[in-house]
Amino acid sequence: MQKIPLIIFDETLRDGEQQAGLFFNYETKQSLARLIAQSGVHRIDIMPAISETEERLVQSLVKEGFGSIITPATMIGKQFIDQAKACGVERIILFNAVSDRLLFLRDPDIRRSVLLHGKTVDDNIPQVILNHVRQSMVNRVLESLRYATSEEIGLKVEFAAEDASRADFDFLVQCICEFNPYIEHFMLCDTVGILSPDKTYGWINNLLKATNYPPLAVHFHNDLGMALENTLQALVAGASMVSGTFGGIGERAGNVALDQVLNGLRLRFGVEVEGIDYDVVARVTDYLTQVGARAALPYSNAALRHETGIHINSFLQDPKSYSIFSYEELEIWFGKCSGASNFQYLFEKRLQKTLSRDHYNQMRLAIKSLSTKEERCFTTEEVVELFEQGALNV
Repeated sequence: MQKIPLIIFDETLRDGEQQAGLFFNYETKQSLARLIAQSGVHRIDIMPAISETEERLVQSLVKEGFGSIITPATMIGKQFIDQAKACGVERIILFNAVSDRLLFLRDPDIRRSVLLHGKTVDDNIPQVILNHVRQSMVNRVLESLRYATSEEIGLKVEFAAEDASRADFDFLVQCICEFNPYIEHFMLCDTVGILSPDKTYGWINNLLKATNYPPLAVHFHNDLGMALENTLQALVAGASMVSGTFGGIGERAGNVALDQVLNGLRLRFGVEVEGIDYDVVARVTDYLTQVGARAALPYSNAALRHETGIHINSFLQDPKSYSIFSYEELEIWFGKCSGASNFQYLFEKRLQKTLSRDHYNQMRLAIKSLSTKEERCFTTEEVVELFEQGALNV
């Protein structure tokens, strides 16, 4: 069977575990990381900035000899790059939003503006402001890319363009061209799962032509149930790296399932990916089944749950930030990936009670600690009960 040099980027232990209600303890994550490495994947993402436990796991795996494939998701900023570098890894994946919707929400100048704070891109924002927000992001990313790849730091870098499928095409072309000298791949993320197969093929094909065919990667979500076919069409169009999770686990309806991509290429197109042990791939999915990790079905109630703090923070300001569906009311979960915004949403949107930001942060620390101790996540009802019992004081 023909072999192809496709790079497989595994997100099971980072994006996969961000599935609301899913919790892997340290030993499970360590075992999964070793097993996933045996499958022959080329990158494994674990994010040390989430907690001290994640940081310790990355350091442990590097000491075991996995430093060349452990590729931590890393936020923009020297402190986060330094943290990843200190873990001993050789490569990181920096990530930042590229869509006007998310950039506008997160831009520090917008957040400080009395006239613009609380607005969204749906509020007829002048193009000159959007252009300023875009360029500000480009400048910040370039600063981090130059720092990470400098002789002093010496890291190899991938870049993940969050919400790329909702970004302006010409701006996306600009980002690819400006970031390309510093990165190995520019990863296009369909963060809220809006793509279809025909749109995907045309999008990738047009981007490659417009940017002189740099190495592009894809990271697709399954909100509409089309992540697998979208990914295959992206590969046909010329993408050279695929990011996903085993079993398709992940936020909402999950990520593209790497096992399905690999077997889809094998059975539908008659090609295998170089270096992949397909027997071990099957063992990884079997292991996930044993520990009860299953992706939520598209359009199901379980796919409407949210736990990640940065997502909840965005929902507070823009209901369209991390969903293509309309919500009567978000179902919020709490765990080690939660932020202060989870508590702010719970108290101000659900309980109609406003607490101080310090109080929200105290509860965030308490729930992270409790989640790690009890090795699980918590529903809204459980968190309300814990609050009433005084168990969220730190």
